[in-house]
Amino acid sequence: MKVTVISSSLRNHSNSEILAESFISGARAKGHDVELISLKGKHIEFCRGCLACQKTGSCPVSDDAQEIIQKMKESDVLVFASPVYYYSITGQLKTLLDRANPLYDSDYRFRDIYLLLTAAEDEITTPQKAIVTLQGWIDCFERARLKKVIFAGGVNNPAEIASSPVLKQAEEAGSQI
Repeated sequence: MKVTVISSSLRNHSNSEILAESFISGARAKGHDVELISLKGKHIEFCRGCLACQKTGSCPVSDDAQEIIQKMKESDVLVFASPVYYYSITGQLKTLLDRANPLYDSDYRFRDIYLLLTAAEDEITTPQKAIVTLQGWIDCFERARLKKVIFAGGVNNPAEIASSPVLKQAEEAGSQI
């Protein structure tokens, strides 16, 4: 299977990207074709709401989102990794999801979607709004579903997740694709 992992943290040695690497390790061990795309350094403009993509199948805004959206379309599995900012996903990831509007009426391949989240706060409610945000996007794709959410709370400093048992959960999830 073709798996695309999109990491939305802009921090070096980010906990969410380390979590994504564990997922990737499990998926690659099972022979899947996995690509990690970091939004760090990418130029992604906001959706302009012009809806031209609904007529042409592509967004008229020329930036890094175009290539990422095409890779999303051609993937069997999508994985989004994000730190929790103010109880939601990063702005970079939300902007990319908004820009992925051309996928709505397309023959996209993805079915299973995973969400990997990290946060300084470790309450059961901490990831809920981030999950709702992504679920709202997924609900627009009738053949897709949120397969699994993996949340690592209590990690704030760079690479603090390195000793967390959640990394093993992520690796196992990747190996079960």
